[in-house]
Amino acid sequence: MLKNMDFFCWSLGALQLVPLVLGLELNTYHNTAEVEAFLQNVAKDYPSITYLHSIGKSVSGRDLWVLVLGRSPSAHVVGIPEFKYVANMHGDEVVGREMLLFLIQYFVQNYGTDPVVTGMINNTRIHILPSMNPDGFEKSAYLQQCPYQHGRLNQNMVDLNRNFPDAFQANNIEREPETQAVMKWIQNETFVLSANFHGGAVVASYPYDNRNISTDVVSPDDDVFKYLAQTYSRSHTTMHQGIVCPGSSNFADGITNGYTWYPVQGGMQDYNYVWGQCFEITIELSCCKYPAPLQLPDFWTENRAALLEYMKQVHLGIKGQVLDGQSTPVPNAIVEVQGRTHICPYRTNKFGEYYLLLLPGSYSFKITLPDSRSKTETLQIPAGQVNSYSAMKHDFEASLTGQIISAKAK
Repeated sequence: MLKNMDFFCWSLGALQLVPLVLGLELNTYHNTAEVEAFLQNVAKDYPSITYLHSIGKSVSGRDLWVLVLGRSPSAHVVGIPEFKYVANMHGDEVVGREMLLFLIQYFVQNYGTDPVVTGMINNTRIHILPSMNPDGFEKSAYLQQCPYQHGRLNQNMVDLNRNFPDAFQANNIEREPETQAVMKWIQNETFVLSANFHGGAVVASYPYDNRNISTDVVSPDDDVFKYLAQTYSRSHTTMHQGIVCPGSSNFADGITNGYTWYPVQGGMQDYNYVWGQCFEITIELSCCKYPAPLQLPDFWTENRAALLEYMKQVHLGIKGQVLDGQSTPVPNAIVEVQGRTHICPYRTNKFGEYYLLLLPGSYSFKITLPDSRSKTETLQIPAGQVNSYSAMKHDFEASLTGQIISAKAK
C-alpha cells in the first residue's frame, strides 16, 4: 500500500493510471446522489461516446443508472458486441462500485489518445451499472465494516444474488424491482460478456453456481470460463497468487468454480449464462467488504489492467449473421457448437446475429433455422482476434428452398 503523500505525488505524474474523478474526491466513497451527479456530468461532457439511462428503480425509488460508452452508445450496431460491468449488488460490498466510477473516468479521459481505450470504445458497446443495490449501499454507507452487515440486502431485506430464476432448482419467488430491471435489461440487449463485482474474498468465480442431481458443476464452456477467470486473475496485481482472506479458501491461480466454492441458488451469474446468452463471471475484489476509503487508489492500481484486459475478451471467438437466400437476416436461428449444448440453445437476435466466445481451434457449428432446417459446418478460429478488437466474422447463408448452401467468412 502506498502512503497517502507518496500516492499524491505519484498520481500527479501518472494520471493515466489513476483518474481524478471530475467533481468527486478520489479517496472517499460516493453516495447515490454523488454518483448520479457524476454520471450526468460525464454524459453531458462526452455526448458523442456516452449515453446515460435508467434501467429501472430500486424498492425505495432510486434509479439504477447505466452509463453506456461506444461510438454508437444509444443503440446496438450489427457486428459490435455488447459488454457490461455490474457492481454493488450487495449494498455493503462497495469496492467495485468505486472501481467502475474510476473506469468510466479513465475511459472518457483517455479516448482518442490511449490505443486500448480507443480500440475498445470504437469496437464495443460498453454498459456500466455502478450500483445494482443503491438502497443497500445507503444503509451501509457509514458503517464501513469488513464482515456482513445490514446493507447487503435490498430495502425488502432480500439478497438480490439469490433472487433470479434458477435453472437447476425451482425458486418461484417474487422478483425484486432491482432483479426485474436487470432481467429486462439482459433480455433487451445482446450481451456477450459480463462481470459482476463483489467483496469478502479475492478471486474470480465462474459458472456454474448451482446444480441438480442430473447436472455437472462444469458448464459446456468450462474451458472458456477458466480462461476468462484467469485473464482477470493474472492481469490483477495479486489475485493470481491465491490470496487467502480470513475464513476463506485457498484459490489456485486466484480462480474457482462457483458451485465448488459454495452453491448459490438464484444467482445472477448463472442467469446471464443460461437465459441471457451472456458469459458472466463473479469477481471478488477485497477481503474487507467495506475497506477504508484511503485504500481505494490502491485497489484501482491492482485492478486497472485486469478491468481492461477482461473487457477485451468480448472479442474472443466468432460472430456473424444467419442470412436467408436473399441475404436477409434470420432471427431466432440456433447457432451452437457441437459438444457444447446449452440448457437454453443460443439463438440469433432480431438482426440475425450470433456471438460465441470460443478459444482458438477447430469447431463444428450446427445452424438450425426456425423451420428446423439445419446444417453443420466446421470452421477454424484463429488466435489473436482479441487484440484486433474483432472476433472472427462468419456469416451463414441459407437457400430459400431448404438447405444451407454456403458459409461466407470475412
